[in-house]
Amino acid sequence: MADKSLNKTELVAKVAASTGQSQATVDAVLGGLFEALAESVGSGTKVSIPGWLAVERTHRAARTGRNPQTGATIDIPAGYSVKVSAGSKLKAAAK
Repeated sequence: MADKSLNKTELVAKVAASTGQSQATVDAVLGGLFEALAESVGSGTKVSIPGWLAVERTHRAARTGRNPQTGATIDIPAGYSVKVSAGSKLKAAAK
């Protein structure tokens, strides 16, 4: 696990510095990117940025779980989850 992190404000500042754009512009673009991701994945459309990442909705079947405090079994309904896969460029950058 990485012991460093980059929050949104720091990311916006870093991208703005490297592109010469204002922080407000970069923030608006990131906001639009996240909105598009949420809308697409929510409707079941896979979003792929070749070499960097892929984001898709996955289905989880209904299952039986256990309450760790009481030990009682509980029914967990079917639902959806999100899968994010790293592309080759992102994997190479992590080495």
